Amino acid sequence: MEVYLKQAIEIVKAQAAVRTMNEEEITSLIRSLAESIKSVAEGVTPVSESEPAVDPKNAIREKSVICCECGKSFKVLTKRHLASHGLTPEEYKEKFGYKKGTSLVAKSLARDRRKTMQGMKLWEKRKKAVKE
Repeated sequence: MEVYLKQAIEIVKAQAAVRTMNEEEITSLIRSLAESIKSVAEGVTPVSESEPAVDPKNAIREKSVICCECGKSFKVLTKRHLASHGLTPEEYKEKFGYKKGTSLVAKSLARDRRKTMQGMKLWEKRKKAVKE
């Protein structure tokens, strides 16, 4: 296992050099990579695909959203990306236990968008247009 762990650490080092990762992401990625490398080297079939790459409760973070299917990090989990896994946003939310109204957007980005929309005050503009 030690050889596989060293290989996994090298891969994660390269990944961490390209994007910011917190401690939890790094350790889970090292663990899953080491297990995957070991299973490939030994010719064992990988662990079932039904197990999420990340805990869905922790997937929507302050600055990123982690795809529970593949473990990749995004600011917004788009329909296009989910389609690459053969899922619609509704199916994805149902599969991983999210409520229907849950936004698949990083918390900070959602907050910024909300502030922008509140600053635009579209509801006031709509009222003025109706009166005229």
